Amino acid sequence: MSEVDYREWLKVAVEEAETGLASGGIPIGAALLGPGGEVLGRGHNRRVQDDDPSVHGETAAFRNAGRQRSYGGTTMVTTLSPCWYCSGLIRQFGIGRVVIGEARNFHGGHDWLVEHGVDVVVLDDPGCTRMMADFIAAHPRLWNEDIGED
Repeated sequence: MSEVDYREWLKVAVEEAETGLASGGIPIGAALLGPGGEVLGRGHNRRVQDDDPSVHGETAAFRNAGRQRSYGGTTMVTTLSPCWYCSGLIRQFGIGRVVIGEARNFHGGHDWLVEHGVDVVVLDDPGCTRMMADFIAAHPRLWNEDIGED
C-alpha cells in the first residue's frame, strides 16, 4: 500500500469524525478496512451522544464491521492515535495495520502496537491535527474526560 491509499482511506475516518462533531460529540472517526481496502465498518466516537464511555471511534468501527473470520489482513484507520483501550482491541484481535491521521494532540498506544508487530503508519495530517486542536481548545473538560484525565 502507498501513502496515497492511506490518505484515501483516511477520508472515511475524517467523514466519521465530522459527523461526530456535528452531532455534539468528540471528533474522532475510524474505519476497519479489509485486505483489499474495502470498508468493513466505520464509526465515530459516540461517548457523549450515547452516554457510553466505551464507544470510541475505533470500537464503533469494529462493532459496525461485524464478526470477521480473521483480522490479520485488516487495517484500522483512525483520525487520532488510538488510546490504550482501542490499542488493546487492535492487539486482542490481531488487526495487522493501523493508519493514524495524527498523533500530535494525543499520543496513545501506537508505539506499544509497533512493539507487538502491528504495522503503524502515522500520516501527520494537518486537517486531523487542526480539527482535534480546535475541539480541545473549545471543550477542554470534555476532552479530559474522554482521555481519563478529569
